[in-house]
Amino acid sequence: MSRNLYSIEFQEQALIKVRERGTRSVLDVADDLHMSVGTLRKWISKSNQTKGEMGDPAAKLPDDLPAQSWGATQRLQALLETHTLTQTQMHAWCRERGLFEHQLKAWRDAFCSATPSESRESKAALRDLQAKHETLQRELRRKEKALAEAAALLVLQKKFQALLGGED
Repeated sequence: MSRNLYSIEFQEQALIKVRERGTRSVLDVADDLHMSVGTLRKWISKSNQTKGEMGDPAAKLPDDLPAQSWGATQRLQALLETHTLTQTQMHAWCRERGLFEHQLKAWRDAFCSATPSESRESKAALRDLQAKHETLQRELRRKEKALAEAAALLVLQKKFQALLGGED
C-alpha cells in the first residue's frame, strides 16, 4: 500500500520548480525541496506522459495572460482556432479572450510574410559572419606563426650569444 506524503499542490509547485530550474540539476531541486530525487523524477515522467496525452500545454491559450504577452505557439493556436469562424463567431471568440480582430490579422500577416524574408536575411547574415570568421581565423593563424617564428629566433639568438659569450 502506497501512501501519498505530498499534496497535489506541492507536487505541482515542485514540477514548476523543475521546469524553471535553469542550469541546476534535478538533484539540486530535490535537495532544496527536501525530498527524494527518485520521487521527483517519477513525478516528472508522469507529468510528461499526461502532457503527451493532452497535447502541448504551450499551445493552449492562457486565461491569465494578456494577449500581448502570448508566445508564438499560442498566437498560432489562436489563429488556428479562429481560421474557420464566421465574423460573428470571431468577434465573440475575441471578446472571450480579450483580443481584437486587428491583433489576429497582424499576427496572421506576421506569421505568413515575415518567415521567408527573415530566413533569407538570416542566411545572408550567417554567410557574411562565416566569411568574416574565416578571414579572422586565417589572420590569427598567420600571426601565431609569425609569433612562433619570432620566439624561435629570439631563443636561437640567446643561445648563439651564450656560445659566443665565452670566447670574447
